Amino acid sequence: MNGEQLQRRKSHRCAIPDKKLLRPVGTAIADFDMIRAGDRVLLGLSGGKDSLSLLHILLHLQAVAPIDFDVAAITVDPMSDSFDPSPLKDYVRTLGIPYFYESQPIMDLGKEHMDRDSYCSWCARMKRGIMYTTARREGYNVLALAQHLDDLAESFLMSAFHSGQLRSMKAHYTISEGDIRVIRPLVYTRESSTAAFARNAALPVISENCPACFSMPTQRQHIKELLLAEEKQNSQLYGSILTAIKPLISKKNAD
Repeated sequence: MNGEQLQRRKSHRCAIPDKKLLRPVGTAIADFDMIRAGDRVLLGLSGGKDSLSLLHILLHLQAVAPIDFDVAAITVDPMSDSFDPSPLKDYVRTLGIPYFYESQPIMDLGKEHMDRDSYCSWCARMKRGIMYTTARREGYNVLALAQHLDDLAESFLMSAFHSGQLRSMKAHYTISEGDIRVIRPLVYTRESSTAAFARNAALPVISENCPACFSMPTQRQHIKELLLAEEKQNSQLYGSILTAIKPLISKKNAD
């Protein structure tokens, strides 16, 4: 580690992920060419265990990687009475990175403008648009999202079961406007790994990061329970699913 890397590590008071967590992330970044020299990476930070874990992983990689890249974070506050991500402001400040906190009345707007859509889909699109706008305004060319292998498996089955389509989230793609790349460095990582890291590192997790989803059962929760039951009978389940969906998540074009 050279002097510049040591200085970067000292400037960020990040928790150091173990090899069990770093290895699949590093492999995914290499497999899908996610982070390149000179990239300015903006992380979507919800306050959940996954995005907080990814924040510390990216800061660690920034400190030790042989290439230079910038890391910043953005939180989109939907201005809901039941969800307050504002404690993240003080926490991220201690990490010494640029941080953007964008408040928008997403839930209220959803009540006015949603048309035959789930709140989760509406909220995701609204948040993504706010993150794109902020990335452009602040000069970031990469948006990092924290969906993990469990999320991809659930999306794959939901799409097959309910839409009759073979689809899942992509690991790395360029949006249709051509100016921002979206990456998901946790695509090889299990949810249990981020949960263990967040717990052991005492990260300030804000658990209810989607209040509407917690207020009623969802299709995704049903699929999650189905996969949990199946994995008890087949320990290689997620490895098999990853093999099946890899051609889908490797596509470079945006949906």
